[in-house]
Amino acid sequence: MLSETTPEDDGRSPPPARGRRPADGATLRADLRAALPDASAAVVVTVAVFVFLYARMESGDSATVAVMPFMDDPGTYWMYLLSQAFGWSGLLWAWGTVMLGLLLSGPRPTRLPVSRQVLERWHRTTSLTAIALMFAHALMFAAELVRYEDQLAWAERLWVGFADAFVPGWYDSGTGRIAIPIGQGALYLAVPLGLLFYVRHRIGANTWRRLHRFVIVVYVLSVWHTLLYGTNVWYGEWPRTVLWLLQLPVAVLLLLRLLRPARRAERLHTPRRREGVSLPGWLVRAAGRAAAGAAVLGLLIVVASGHDGGRERPAEPPSTSPHAPEPE
Repeated sequence: MLSETTPEDDGRSPPPARGRRPADGATLRADLRAALPDASAAVVVTVAVFVFLYARMESGDSATVAVMPFMDDPGTYWMYLLSQAFGWSGLLWAWGTVMLGLLLSGPRPTRLPVSRQVLERWHRTTSLTAIALMFAHALMFAAELVRYEDQLAWAERLWVGFADAFVPGWYDSGTGRIAIPIGQGALYLAVPLGLLFYVRHRIGANTWRRLHRFVIVVYVLSVWHTLLYGTNVWYGEWPRTVLWLLQLPVAVLLLLRLLRPARRAERLHTPRRREGVSLPGWLVRAAGRAAAGAAVLGLLIVVASGHDGGRERPAEPPSTSPHAPEPE
């Protein structure tokens, strides 16, 4: 979830040679230390979200209880609520780091509230925090599954919790059969794509840059997982609308990033073989711009029409367990 441009490879100077450590001093150890204030803020936000979800469950207003009425006991299901809280703060931090990355790698703003170096550091630290929050979200979900499967032996409970939370395709209940593998895909892509920044001097800046473009896929998968499986945005009400609205600035910045990239090599010129611009590459870039434009238009239509995929609240809430397989 890091920016595609760095001081040594933003097009103003040649990238460092493979194997030579970059001169900007950005190391994983230094960024982990710098991320402590950011991570502390994430913990505070997570606690606030947890308290909010806990209070709504106690008051009877919880959308989670509307989806799964048997969970109307926050004292018992507190680990599930904490998993939800980590998930929401993780999505918020992912949103922030993607916004910073698009801002840094797209058209250069004439005025910035802080220096570019500070924005780069914020981008790196928020990326590391987002990865940690995503992992904590999955870990607390696994812990809740271990607590829930109390009819099994401890070794089997640990295996079931781990497999359902971390093994793609293992979870076999309801919407989770699709939503959980999507979330796992986001986590398993986020870790290497985020940490490859710190070894870019070994793999080459160009290789890192090409791989890093797939970070937007991580974010899309995270939002998709939330829309499918986030019980607090399950129904077609204002929380789901707000989630859709937050994607609009991301799509707009992505479109601007593609239309006016900072690097000359990524600009969409007419393909001419003698200039080294291949037709397949040009078509890929053109398709990316068209897709980003369609995403902006689609988001506007979703928000304006109110047809955002939300479900209607049932007159009689379902009573199925979130962990037991549904009957065929």
